Amino acid sequence: MEGLPFVGQTGERLRTAVLVVVILLALFLGVKVLAEFKSLRYIGAGLQATNTISVSGYGEVFAVADIAEFSFTVSSLKPTVAAAQEDATQKINAITSYLEDAGIDEKDIKTIDYNVYPQYDYQSTVCPQSTTGAAIYCPPGRQVLRGYEVRQTTQVKVRDTAKAGDLLTGVGEKGATEVSGLNFTFDDPNAMQDEARNEAIADAKKKADVLARQLGVRLVRVVAFNEDGNYPSPMPYYKLDSAVGMGGAEPARAPEISVGQNKVTSNVSVTYEIR
Repeated sequence: MEGLPFVGQTGERLRTAVLVVVILLALFLGVKVLAEFKSLRYIGAGLQATNTISVSGYGEVFAVADIAEFSFTVSSLKPTVAAAQEDATQKINAITSYLEDAGIDEKDIKTIDYNVYPQYDYQSTVCPQSTTGAAIYCPPGRQVLRGYEVRQTTQVKVRDTAKAGDLLTGVGEKGATEVSGLNFTFDDPNAMQDEARNEAIADAKKKADVLARQLGVRLVRVVAFNEDGNYPSPMPYYKLDSAVGMGGAEPARAPEISVGQNKVTSNVSVTYEIR
């Protein structure tokens, strides 16, 4: 009995060691099998398709712009920066109050530029005349500080586009120095682009189905996609005459603004694997 390997204290240690090895081996094999099982769904997923067809699709949508955007600038020239800022602020506050009374939300009025510039006048020096014909030193002219100009530009978003013409005139009458950049666009331009893309993809899928039937093949999956979209573009530039509605003698006549329609297009190319 003493010659048997699993008898006694030594045998107990051997049995424990063998059991540990068996358990570790079982765990290793279990993990390995599980990993292999999980990888089965990826087999072939990374392979490049060799049999393919490519089709193009086109989609377009038309819609009337739902917002108008324009900007106005207030400027003030005073002997000191503080005086110029105070004057510009009064004008801005008057215009802002007018816009809010007209129904423009505070969040749709945004300052996009603010600058303070020193303004100089160039003074020439009168050169003395020589009575003897000899050369006389003529001192150069010099710049003389005239004051400081404050310029503040504000962007306005108009959600009721029918008010755009009246508002352009109104901000001029309230003290704006420049009014420009009237654009008609969409509050959510991506929604129109998504709609155009959906139409383009449906068009491409229809062409692919017809082509597959003609070729006697089956569409398997999309392996490539490309889009060339035409996003909504702003309507033409508009600028209010500085002589009308900007401190002119007569009140300005509100311009007639045509919103029109915007067209958004999408061109897609789709490549399908076939079998």
